[in-house]
Amino acid sequence: MTKISVFGLGYVGTVTIACLADAGHQVIGVDVNPVKVNMINQGMSPVVEEGVGELIQKGRSNGRIRATMDVDQAVQDSTLSIICVGTPSQSNGSLDLTYVERVCEQIGASLATKDIYHVVVARSTMLPGSTEEVVIPILERTSGKKAGIDFGVAFNPEFLREGSSIKDFYDPPYTVVGADSEKPVQALRELYAMINSQFLVTPIKVAEMVKYVSNIYHALKVTFANEIGNICKQQNIDSHQVMDVFIKDTKLNISSAYLKPGFAFGGSCLPKDLRALIYHARQLDQEPLLLRSILESNRRQVDVAYQMIKSTQRKQVGVLGFSFKAGTDDLRESPIVELIEQLIGKGYSVRVYDRNVSLANLQGANKAYIEKEIPHIASLMCDEIDDLLRNSEVVVIGNKSEEFRKVLNQLHDDQTVIDLVRLWEDTRSLNGQYQGISW
Repeated sequence: MTKISVFGLGYVGTVTIACLADAGHQVIGVDVNPVKVNMINQGMSPVVEEGVGELIQKGRSNGRIRATMDVDQAVQDSTLSIICVGTPSQSNGSLDLTYVERVCEQIGASLATKDIYHVVVARSTMLPGSTEEVVIPILERTSGKKAGIDFGVAFNPEFLREGSSIKDFYDPPYTVVGADSEKPVQALRELYAMINSQFLVTPIKVAEMVKYVSNIYHALKVTFANEIGNICKQQNIDSHQVMDVFIKDTKLNISSAYLKPGFAFGGSCLPKDLRALIYHARQLDQEPLLLRSILESNRRQVDVAYQMIKSTQRKQVGVLGFSFKAGTDDLRESPIVELIEQLIGKGYSVRVYDRNVSLANLQGANKAYIEKEIPHIASLMCDEIDDLLRNSEVVVIGNKSEEFRKVLNQLHDDQTVIDLVRLWEDTRSLNGQYQGISW
């Protein structure tokens, strides 16, 4: 049993105290609003949510829940504090962290007089960097103590949906804890021992970002389904039947496939089919803004790679792998080819190597593509990787061919590798010569 203080008796805070008390913990709810505090102390929920009122009443009856406006009392009577105050939007879209800042000042002031190690857990949704740049500095300043030594700090995002919050609390997709020391991690392991889900420990900023990525991906899915639905309706196609079939593919469609950041997509299918559906939608008097933005965003990723190369201030560039995908010779709409063309157009000296692309063996569409789009490809190609490395100041990794892994060990100090595909998974140990496009 853990003694917990929960700051903010809004939706997340109320659900949190209800479920933690039901799990056997001793919980103190804290809020500046006396109405909310009185409701909790009377065994009533200040929010309307199925099942929460019953749990609050039960927690009050068995003495596991109480509420107060006294921050110092709550901190002194608990070993772990959870911050659940609101972070509303401001007119320009930025977050208002006023409530978070105020609570941190109050908690820190109480920690100044507390000898026992205390853990502060931020659960309010905040942008990456907020815990390290706002929460921790305020706690340290007002307490006169050092985070990670005198007290612990963690960020623990919530994934509660209105209408199913109790179920979501006990059965989340995972439990994510961002922390830089072990004590707060262990405290949260014990706190959530009753929850049967993956317990994932990450750096603080990763945990903060996961919350945003999750919500924005949900928004993306809703918008995508709606745009498809609008196109279907104009053709008397049942969009729900379409999507019911679509989601049955859990290998590619509803899966982790294609969700690793990297370079632009290409190939013979994705660009062509996307353009065709956008054109078709316009014929039906539909304007699929999301679908249309995909092509623009994809094109900009090529520009991102070009800017990375430009920032090296070197002019001799070698590209390892320029087919659409490792193990193939498909060059149709390869974004690497587009990058090569852009470099040449800007006056760079470019050399390329791809064992799977042999001019002598290319036939059909690939041969026609080279002759039409990059007819000078023969003059750029190297027969050996070593030849390319000898004549390149910047080496661009264009696909995940295994033979490129040895490149890092062959570089000179004045050469730079720009990895567009994350050929090396653990990039933390790589030196300053290495740059990843999205990591």
